[in-house]
Amino acid sequence: METRELHDVASVRDERERFVPRGVATTDLVVARAEGATIWDADGREYLDFAGGIACQNLGHNPETVVRAVHEQVDRYLHQCFMVGIYEPYVEVARRLDELWPGPSETKTLLVNSGAEAVENAVKISRAATGRPGVIVFDRAFHGRTNLTMAMTSKLVYKQGFGPLAPEVYRAPAPYPYRGVSVEDALAGLELLFKQDVAPTAVACVVLETVQGEGGFIPMPAEFVHALRHLCDRHEILYVADEVQSGCGRTGPVWAISHFDVEPDLLVSGKTLGGGLPLAAVTGKAELMDSVEPGGLGGTFSGNPVSCAAAGAVLDALAAPSFRERADEIGRLVRGRLDELASRHAAIGEVRGLGSMLAIELEAKSGDEAKRVTVAAREQGLVLLSCGLYGNVIRLLPPLTATDEELERGLDILDAALA
Repeated sequence: METRELHDVASVRDERERFVPRGVATTDLVVARAEGATIWDADGREYLDFAGGIACQNLGHNPETVVRAVHEQVDRYLHQCFMVGIYEPYVEVARRLDELWPGPSETKTLLVNSGAEAVENAVKISRAATGRPGVIVFDRAFHGRTNLTMAMTSKLVYKQGFGPLAPEVYRAPAPYPYRGVSVEDALAGLELLFKQDVAPTAVACVVLETVQGEGGFIPMPAEFVHALRHLCDRHEILYVADEVQSGCGRTGPVWAISHFDVEPDLLVSGKTLGGGLPLAAVTGKAELMDSVEPGGLGGTFSGNPVSCAAAGAVLDALAAPSFRERADEIGRLVRGRLDELASRHAAIGEVRGLGSMLAIELEAKSGDEAKRVTVAAREQGLVLLSCGLYGNVIRLLPPLTATDEELERGLDILDAALA
């Protein structure tokens, strides 16, 4: 195949329209290179990146240790199917995730390619371990785009026209205090679900994002997380923590659920785990992970050695005390500025989040204003993403290695875009 130099922005946009289906939603940004908190487009224009490839770059773009680890692994071998020949990078990532497990249990880890694949395998493991079919998920959940995870995801755009979807998925309310759904409301909805839709004895697992990501950066209240853990224990249901977006240091500790001192049964991770390469994991209590017969788990590229080499460097960085300290500092700085913006911009209905996983929800139940703000910000050199059931939430995912100057500059642009 002919090797071509990168074209200018307009040419790449034109070719995107010709060769890529419209179902792949994109912005008009054409990236040529990236470093730290900065990306440059094909015409050389510079942008601050507060999107991070949707939370895949908590360490920033091209961190030196990750790039070095990738280069070293590439010189050894690019691929070995772990089921054909075991290799150290896979085992090392599993060992490191065991060390970072948020609880006292002995754990094991399955590596896969994406967050959706990890969620699907967590359900498979839960069903094998319990002998039950049911899966409980929650309002505003996002768990992926496979057939099963589409059924688990709540937003219609991700599954409209793709049915029939996988059965035995049941949806319950999740707390959303800003829109009037309390912890008590959510727990009452779960009890109602058990009375009218599925018996708890038929449920294998509940799957909950500790901070709902695509659903609007809504942190689950500690009271709800503890009550859900108690409910799972009472009915012998497995608690699966989906930390694909909220994990890998995004909220300060490596896993957001650590804020609540609750140990899940299984934990799903991804995005930043691979340092920019495709990698995700299911880590769980050893006896549950071993409930699946040999051959029941795996995949040709699952736990690719180059991705695992990158993950080893990522996990080294996440385990350093200085990383947590800086993440907490960023959370305080950004939260302070967002609160100040909310005091001046009437369009902002709520500032919320956990640690440095922060967002503003605009008052109107429409995505029009959020789209206007994100487009205006990009025109001024800041990349932002919207989310939420109504598309009216603007989420901030700056690298946790960003400087104070970069953060302040980005927030100044957001201020101007809101105006």
